[in-house]
Amino acid sequence: MRRRPRSDQGSADEPDSTQEKRSLKQSQKTILLWLLFLLIFFSIWKIMTESGPEEGEITYNVFQDAVEAGAIAEVTIKPNDEISGRFTTEGAQRFGEGQEEFATSGPTQDLVDTLYVTGARIAYETETGGVWQPLLITWLPLLFLFLIFFFFMRQIQSSGGKAMSFGKSRAHLLNESQKKVTFEDIAGVQEAKEELQEIIEFLRDPRRFTRLGGRIPKGVLMLGPPGTGKTLLARGVAGEAGVPFFSIAGSDFVEMFVGVGASRVRDLFEQGKKHAPCIIFIDEIDAVGRHRGAGMGGGHDEREQTLNQLLVEMDGFDGNDGVILIAATNRPDVLDPALLRPGRFDRRVFVPRPDVGGRYGILEVHTRKTPLASDVNLQVIARGTPGFSGADLENLVNEAALLAARAGKTTIEMEDLEEAKDKVMMGVERKSAKISEKDRRVTAYHEAGHALVAKMLPEDNDVDPVHKVTIIPRGQALGLMQQIPAEDRQNITREWAEAKIAIAMGGRIAEQVVFDRITAGAAQDIQMASDIARKMVCEWGMSDSLGPLAYGRRDENPFLGKEFGGVGQRDFSEDTAIRIDAEARRIVTEQYDRAKFILEENKDTLEAIAEALLEYEVLDSDEIDVLIRKDDLGAYRSEKESERENMRSTRAPKSGFTTQLPQEEEKKPSVLKPAVATGD
Repeated sequence: MRRRPRSDQGSADEPDSTQEKRSLKQSQKTILLWLLFLLIFFSIWKIMTESGPEEGEITYNVFQDAVEAGAIAEVTIKPNDEISGRFTTEGAQRFGEGQEEFATSGPTQDLVDTLYVTGARIAYETETGGVWQPLLITWLPLLFLFLIFFFFMRQIQSSGGKAMSFGKSRAHLLNESQKKVTFEDIAGVQEAKEELQEIIEFLRDPRRFTRLGGRIPKGVLMLGPPGTGKTLLARGVAGEAGVPFFSIAGSDFVEMFVGVGASRVRDLFEQGKKHAPCIIFIDEIDAVGRHRGAGMGGGHDEREQTLNQLLVEMDGFDGNDGVILIAATNRPDVLDPALLRPGRFDRRVFVPRPDVGGRYGILEVHTRKTPLASDVNLQVIARGTPGFSGADLENLVNEAALLAARAGKTTIEMEDLEEAKDKVMMGVERKSAKISEKDRRVTAYHEAGHALVAKMLPEDNDVDPVHKVTIIPRGQALGLMQQIPAEDRQNITREWAEAKIAIAMGGRIAEQVVFDRITAGAAQDIQMASDIARKMVCEWGMSDSLGPLAYGRRDENPFLGKEFGGVGQRDFSEDTAIRIDAEARRIVTEQYDRAKFILEENKDTLEAIAEALLEYEVLDSDEIDVLIRKDDLGAYRSEKESERENMRSTRAPKSGFTTQLPQEEEKKPSVLKPAVATGD
């Protein structure tokens, strides 16, 4: 294990100690404020209790009657004509409802003589509160309201939203105490890392480039589909270069108040200049950098004002030496051309979805801290996840870990990764689905038709190898046949497209051949076949009669800045449209007849595969080959089961399918392509 240098440890501890001091200071302030609140509350309570009466209240009329009746034993006359005292025993029963002590208020000059005559003891009480009592009564409520207002303002300014500082940037500064990301933690994007390595070298030693008159790119725009690691790459650049890293989302610039976005852009670059050399990362920059003039309203757009300020900061009169802007987007087509010109975003780094080697590297990164069983083959998982992004692969490993933990295992086994892959790609297994035996048989023959056509097509048709076929319901599907390409396909051939259509038609044809009827279960297969046929004719130029021309163009909607959902616009005549429909129908019909010929010639094999699916629910590629050779599938599965039992730290998969792809391609029986009429 590589240890961190001592100097790094010291620098990493400094923010922690500073944070502790800030927390201690904040705690002391909180304690003092609470003590002040308690003191104010106690003072008010003391004043109110001292000024309030301690005896039972009576009316002044009752007091007058009691004085004239001689029912007062003693009386105390206080300032402000407040009176308190004690009744005689008889007076308490008559005037005080059994209470001897009383209190009231009113003039006493006319009653003093009567009190002397009746023998009551009279006492006078002078004011003892001095000048402080009225001052406290007057100013304490005002002070209390001021403190409440002060606390309210402090809370607003110190809150995450910073409502009182709208124009301040919301960029988050990645400090040294947080976990750093380096290029060792990033896999599958080797070309992108090489492109960004020059930025790192400039931040480490800028004089190496400037002494020869070179200029580092002011901005780097990272393009690519979602989940491919654009944000992770930006953090990796900051981690490798060891410079401050500001991160902010494009949507954080725009607010409900006019002028806030431009102010935040200015504040962001001012912070960047103070921390230069540094990196500013704007995620989803298309939220603020969308093409100006989009729409037909012609009114002022706050987003355009923000974009104008961003353009000025990136390449204006004031230089931003040492501040490198890195932005990420998956919609480069909607960005303003002024933002993309040299001098602003000088370099564009495309971050594609990883290929097989990249996916294998990503899986290795995400399984570093994961205990794997001895039967795990990450290469197989990488080959079986074409089109997966780094985020998808991370989710796959996490799902496998959850499945293994749920089953009480101590390691993640291959069957957990396979189950997680099926869950991510096709949905959760619907164990509670109640399917009749009739529907199970139809589904079994449907999926067997797909698998058999894929197996019996000639090798020169670029057919993707069959991985497995199952009738276990997942998501909205009652069953599926999964193919894994031997390698990532960069180019689409006519043979591959025609084979995909034939395989898609295999399920519907199997239902028709065996049950002499068809169901709606092939709706998705028909849709896929129709889409491929139309692309062959209209986009890929694979029609001999219509030639290598593209038919139809995409609409561009000004209200969205660019395309409106990919809707196509016809740029051809009605006669050409009829010819396109006829050509697409010809392609699909020809492959339909091709698949039907295969299934009718191998009907006994079709039934064998379907019956095996009804018994085992899942068959892998090797097991389908056993049935095609008409060997004993039960003996083959028993042999495989014994091999798995003999392997240490390995469990037999519940479904019974193997996870290894065939290393050597077996010779498949070739099928002659039938002559098909080219009718409409």
